[in-house]
Amino acid sequence: MGKIIFPNPVKLIFSIISSEDNLFCEAKNLLISFFGTVDLESDFQPFDYTSYYRDEMGDGLKQKLISFQKLILPEQLSQIKINSNKWEFLFDTNNGCFDESVERKRKVNLDPGYITLSKFILASTKDGPARIYLKEGIYAEITLRFVNGTYHPLEWTYRNYQTELYISFLNEVREHYKNKIKNYYNTQ
Repeated sequence: MGKIIFPNPVKLIFSIISSEDNLFCEAKNLLISFFGTVDLESDFQPFDYTSYYRDEMGDGLKQKLISFQKLILPEQLSQIKINSNKWEFLFDTNNGCFDESVERKRKVNLDPGYITLSKFILASTKDGPARIYLKEGIYAEITLRFVNGTYHPLEWTYRNYQTELYISFLNEVREHYKNKIKNYYNTQ
């Protein structure tokens, strides 16, 4: 019989996608109010790898990743995703309109995930062949794996997470996490 070992806390990452520069700051401030201090923030990258969000969010989309200083437990990811889906509509085009016949459109997309020493996980509301059901309609996917000193994409990894910019950024986040996790149990 195998011994049950509980996982270490993980490093929370959020992807923010929008076409409006001011909404990145607003979204980041909202996330800070729930998760505390941001310790690392990527540069912007154009989000033109897919037209998936275009009808809802328009053209000229950009993406930014942020990571938080405070670690979370991996099992919190599903609730964080449920909450972030609701928070997206704080910035919607019909904010304040409660007429259910009016289609609500997001101006911001918020996708949470986390880093461990061996992988980068993203939460999703969509099922797929590489996604594992967590609970309450939320799935998790290993998006990148850490091998030979860097993160590597898998066959299903979205192209925006395969860029040199984001691989480099996530490697930097992993180094911060590695140092933090070493000290985590010494301060408990």
